[in-house]
Amino acid sequence: MSLKRNLQDRQNAADFYETARLILRPMSPEDAGFILDLYNRPKFIRFIGNRNLKTIADAEDYIRNRFLPQFEKLGYGNYVMITKEGDHKIGGVGIFEREGLDVVDIGFSLLDEFEGQGYAYEAAAKIKSVGMDEFGLTKISAITTKDNFSSQKLIEKLGLQFRKYVMIPDDPEELMYYETDSF
Repeated sequence: MSLKRNLQDRQNAADFYETARLILRPMSPEDAGFILDLYNRPKFIRFIGNRNLKTIADAEDYIRNRFLPQFEKLGYGNYVMITKEGDHKIGGVGIFEREGLDVVDIGFSLLDEFEGQGYAYEAAAKIKSVGMDEFGLTKISAITTKDNFSSQKLIEKLGLQFRKYVMIPDDPEELMYYETDSF
């Protein structure tokens, strides 16, 4: 059974989305091994933060406690990026409610070996569109570290503009805050 067909057959699941090269489907506990790998990559820890996931069970709990409640509450959240060619899980993209931010935040992370191929932009542009067109969001924000130049470039390519520096709870680093103009 193809990945697309399998996703269509899932009962009571949040929507999945397609781009030219990707399937974007809601994160689920079955993605724990992937999340454990992605979230322990040096670049993820450096630019996004250490989530202290040490085991598959930690990753399953993180998904259950952080991702699934937002899908239940808002209908959108964190999606796994899966290549259409080869069915490879390559990253995550989503729109998040974050403590310390008044505007929902778009975020993305990618396995190192898939960087520089346009996947993160392709996925983030689709999720931004979904947020605005299907969920009626009028503003989207993004945050990144001052030294994450590739994320800054992608955020700006998405049409968000730098507004200010912010501090968010449980993060000791001052972050760059971007936002869309109101529609």
